[in-house]
Amino acid sequence: MKYVKLIVCMLMLLTLGVSASAATEGEGKLNTSQIVVGHIKDSYEWHLTNIGDKPIVINLPVIVKSSTGWHVFSTAQFEEEPNAKGYRVGPYNLVIATQGDNAGKIVELQNGAEVRPLDISITKTVAVMFIDAVILLLCILIPAHWYKRHKASDPAPGGFTGFIEMVVSYVEDNIIKPGVGEGYEKYSPYLMTCFFFILTCNLMGIMPFPPGGGNVTGNIAVTFFLALCTFIITQVSGSKHYWKEIFWPEVPLALKAFPLIPFIEFVGIFTKPFALMIRLFANMMAGHAIALSLTCIIFVVAAIGGATFYGMSVLSVVMSVFMMCLEFLVCFIQAMVFTMLSSIFIGLARVKAE
Repeated sequence: MKYVKLIVCMLMLLTLGVSASAATEGEGKLNTSQIVVGHIKDSYEWHLTNIGDKPIVINLPVIVKSSTGWHVFSTAQFEEEPNAKGYRVGPYNLVIATQGDNAGKIVELQNGAEVRPLDISITKTVAVMFIDAVILLLCILIPAHWYKRHKASDPAPGGFTGFIEMVVSYVEDNIIKPGVGEGYEKYSPYLMTCFFFILTCNLMGIMPFPPGGGNVTGNIAVTFFLALCTFIITQVSGSKHYWKEIFWPEVPLALKAFPLIPFIEFVGIFTKPFALMIRLFANMMAGHAIALSLTCIIFVVAAIGGATFYGMSVLSVVMSVFMMCLEFLVCFIQAMVFTMLSSIFIGLARVKAE
């Protein structure tokens, strides 16, 4: 495992090293913010690296509905360099804005004004999510195929199937069952899906090259949807006692007349999923940003040369390897924390009066 981490880290250094040749400003000054943000943010193209001044990208499909109807085409039809107004010009009067409020978005130019069309394009995050979904299905279908061909009395599986069984047993026995309580079986499919989906996206996200490299769980839209699913399941599963404790809690009558406690409890319904969303989003995005920033130290001090360059390079590599090892741990922890909190929220909503 330690060799895998070292290889991934060295590939990250190689990828960033080649990409850094194009991320310059002024008189050869490295634009580290451009490198870090470019690897984290979503985009209509899957940027791999740069060879000289030429970017190597995977062009993704654009699907938009503008004032002239639906349009489906490749991002290769957009110009590589923005014009004087900061637009990468494309077909159908569509452009990609590189500055302003719509920076990085496809807009339609109407009489000089920017109008956002209905945009359901396959962006980098969406493409990586599809890949992660396929990997997740394989991780489930391969063990399922093994169990279909074997009986319960057969010896326990080994290899990949045995590893998946171990993880599933650990998550169900130590996270879902204690959190949800009685009747946890009904919620296991959703909570198990959350755990494996987040874990898969996290692990693929720390890979600096395809099919990984997408910051899926560092995208707040993804974490918002996951938190929304937990919110809906929690409220639908709420018992009469749960709702009674929110709107008519066991407190002195004076507090019921002035409904401060019910108001606080009602707000708490929404703060719980909000915390789920922000926790996962912030931790994964920050982890990627820190790892990339530490790697960029090498290229920042490259112009200095001498002992400073070699000393900082060694320090940067050591810190990058450390952050990569920490990221592997964080990938599992964040998947576990999201699943654990979701199971606890569901369990608290299903509480019954004593």
